[in-house]
Amino acid sequence: MAYKNPGSTTDIIIENEGNILLIKRNSWPFKNKWALPGGFLDCGKESLEEAAARELMEETSLSTKVKDLAFFRTYSNPHRDPRGHVISHVYIARRVEGIPKAGDDAGDVRFFPLNNLPELAFDHRDIITDYIKNRYREV
Repeated sequence: MAYKNPGSTTDIIIENEGNILLIKRNSWPFKNKWALPGGFLDCGKESLEEAAARELMEETSLSTKVKDLAFFRTYSNPHRDPRGHVISHVYIARRVEGIPKAGDDAGDVRFFPLNNLPELAFDHRDIITDYIKNRYREV
């Protein structure tokens, strides 16, 4: 019997004074919707933390170090991504360097107030809501 395995992605939360960094997706699924920066793990080539740092750089031009990433939560609903069963491992970037600039498959990048978010892709509104509820607890 052949086993099907889910894909693994990372999403990165960056908060700055009550604002959260989002990218505007440039491709399907959810083209032109806003999302947390992130993307797929290069299987066999990198850790989840390395994937998070790489995706952050590719999509936003911001750099972070693996040691500055704090694991937040895993999201594994099999219907969260129309491409198939994709498990997202969400990290909080405690420190980043650079100036946000859209790259890779991001059409735009900007900070939004946590209390005034645009329409979001995937289950990212749920992720951000969970983050807001837990952000003052030690991660």
